[in-house]
Amino acid sequence: MEITEAQKSVDTWIKKFGIRYFNELTNTAILMEEVGEVARIMARKYGEQSFKETDKTENLEDELADVLFVLICIANQTGINLDEALKKNLDKKTNRDSTRHLNNDKLK
Repeated sequence: MEITEAQKSVDTWIKKFGIRYFNELTNTAILMEEVGEVARIMARKYGEQSFKETDKTENLEDELADVLFVLICIANQTGINLDEALKKNLDKKTNRDSTRHLNNDKLK
């Protein structure tokens, strides 16, 4: 699924099942909550923390999808085309960092 298609799918879902978008500030808080859930899994699966019994059913794939869903909600309600934004961002990174990482001895 292309990002633009995902934005349309989320918009359709919100209008059909979610009634309306939460306001931008609420969605920002929800995004932070979802990112926190990703961080919790990462700290336990790849970091030094151990899983609690209640953490063992958490699913990284599902939590990343939750982050993406809320991020798309914020983009939709603020009028941002994520396809275009990502292309511009990659161009910016390419122009700024095209040799920076290649010349970084820490990455060799």
